[in-house]
Amino acid sequence: MDSPIRQAVIMAAGLGTRLRPLTETVPKPLLPIAGKPILEWGIDRLPDQIGEVILVVGYLQEQIRGHFGETWHGRRIRYVEQADLKGTGNAVHCCRKVLDDRFLVMNGDDLYSTNDISEAAKCPLAILAKETENAGRFGSLRTDGDGNLVAIEENADDRIGLVNTGLYVLSQEFFGYDLVPIKCGKEFGLPQTLAVMSKDFPVTVVRAGFWLPIGYPEDLSRATEILSETAP
Repeated sequence: MDSPIRQAVIMAAGLGTRLRPLTETVPKPLLPIAGKPILEWGIDRLPDQIGEVILVVGYLQEQIRGHFGETWHGRRIRYVEQADLKGTGNAVHCCRKVLDDRFLVMNGDDLYSTNDISEAAKCPLAILAKETENAGRFGSLRTDGDGNLVAIEENADDRIGLVNTGLYVLSQEFFGYDLVPIKCGKEFGLPQTLAVMSKDFPVTVVRAGFWLPIGYPEDLSRATEILSETAP
């Protein structure tokens, strides 16, 4: 039996350029939605089994550190600095020394449901995915007959497709693979590296019931409206 997951890595180091001028003085994870910061929603929706949160911080990190401190609602908070913003793969590698055998990784600026996170955490390795009408905005996933990850198509057409939500269950085996360079070698991609790993280890694609990506100002308004009405 796989060891239970007790750690969550939350990536919160980015500049939030698509949300400027809002992010000129406030880091994106602290922008409010329905009365509380995005990152609060993320941490508070983690399953009870997650006792430690590792925040990968960079841009305006002092505000994030000051807001959450060393504990938050009963969970230990640990900070790892990503000095150079070299992508999600690099962000996970920055945390390597403090990680258990299995761990959760998720975007700090997307919103998920506790149920979906719990379902992913049951799998040895997993990627959370959602059917969407705008697959071109996200990485589109290809799966095999067993529902496992086969490949990620980065430049999918704007069509209905199964896309990467930015939430993963990983293991220490991930660090045995060379990070896949993206964006002309300026960054290293976590999902692209996981796709390579999937050739050796089955990666379950878990279907999400709820996912709100926050990338543009209109996403903040939409999320506030949805979360003000219900909290799935």
